[in-house]
Amino acid sequence: MRISTKGRYAIRVMIDIAEHNTGEFIPLMDIAKRQEISEKYLESIVAVLSKNSFLISLRGKGGGYKLAKSPDQYTIGSILKLTESSLAPVACLDEKPNSCMRVMECPTIKLWEGLEKVIDEYLEGFTIADLVQEDQGINNYVI
Repeated sequence: MRISTKGRYAIRVMIDIAEHNTGEFIPLMDIAKRQEISEKYLESIVAVLSKNSFLISLRGKGGGYKLAKSPDQYTIGSILKLTESSLAPVACLDEKPNSCMRVMECPTIKLWEGLEKVIDEYLEGFTIADLVQEDQGINNYVI
């Protein structure tokens, strides 16, 4: 399993919006500049996040994006499940239920199912709030 740039950038967008939350909509151009990601590429990512009610969008002057819920309600797993075609470690686990013709006699299926469960539990264990809190401690020294 490899997380694509789309998945990684979606997480960065969500963190950026959480960090810069003032109650106002945040222009995509501002997010793109801070994250050093093409605005055009981010458009496709925020479209997915907006369509699935992770972000609220507003067009026009004063428009942009903001989180639909608080940062602690977004797990990293939920974001990646939207943006990645699959988080399964092997192709036969992409479909539920498993339609592989060999599933009943496969000696490794339990191994792959266990790995998938560990990956899912790990990614569901982190929220955007967790990552914002961790990030805020970096380079914030008080003298």
